[in-house]
Amino acid sequence: MNEVVGRDDLLLLTLDTLRHDVAVGLAAAGRIPNLARHLPGGAWERRHAPGSFTYASHQAMFAGFLPTPATPGPHPRLFAARFAGSESTAGRTYVFDTPDLVSGLAAAGYRTVCIGGVGFFNKQGALGGVLPGMFQESHWEPAFGVASPTSFEAQVERAEQVVAGLPADRRLFLFLNASALHQPNWFHLPGATREAGDTRASHAAALEYIDRHIGRLFAAMSSRRRCFAIVCSDHGTTYGDDGYTGHRLAHEAVWTVPYAHFFLEPSA
Repeated sequence: MNEVVGRDDLLLLTLDTLRHDVAVGLAAAGRIPNLARHLPGGAWERRHAPGSFTYASHQAMFAGFLPTPATPGPHPRLFAARFAGSESTAGRTYVFDTPDLVSGLAAAGYRTVCIGGVGFFNKQGALGGVLPGMFQESHWEPAFGVASPTSFEAQVERAEQVVAGLPADRRLFLFLNASALHQPNWFHLPGATREAGDTRASHAAALEYIDRHIGRLFAAMSSRRRCFAIVCSDHGTTYGDDGYTGHRLAHEAVWTVPYAHFFLEPSA
């Protein structure tokens, strides 16, 4: 990462609330071809989330604690704050001297941009301003939120505008929190109704919806130079698993998340 930072643009895309089992199943069935073509080996990596809900997980990720490989560690991290005694900081780790990765990348010359999705990024109250407040530039509007059936398209359009407005020599760290998978998501499943509510099937349909538009995001982020992309879930969620519904709870479906990182080569 010490070679990547300063050379490439960076993308952190969190697919908010995406379950590992749903992501893996769709990739194996060929239902998310645009994502799967970039996944190493065409498959998601199984990891453990750093938190059980959006706010906690993103606070950890912005401190350098991305989802951890679901095997015994320690596992060297991509990014880490300088911290004496850290067992997950290795020679390849990009170490920053600021309180968080976002300001660390800004200090390294990056333009840091947040395109929010779920309520913790909506800036409509003090709490909703904490996470986007870390960035030099942040965007949120109702069209990006959980209630919008076209949220990801709107977010991608804003990302395209951000990229187009940057000087060619300015490096970009773009963070995008995709809200489409979060409840409510029933409207992504053809034939579903508000009364029937959200299900694993509508959750899967929301990921298919994201896949239909993600090529535009990847094209924008690789339009100026090579981009290092991290795509992952911040936590999963339950749909009646063992009697549980939702997240912010200790359940396998919440703690286990899909993860991938890869390079997007410059487009023609």
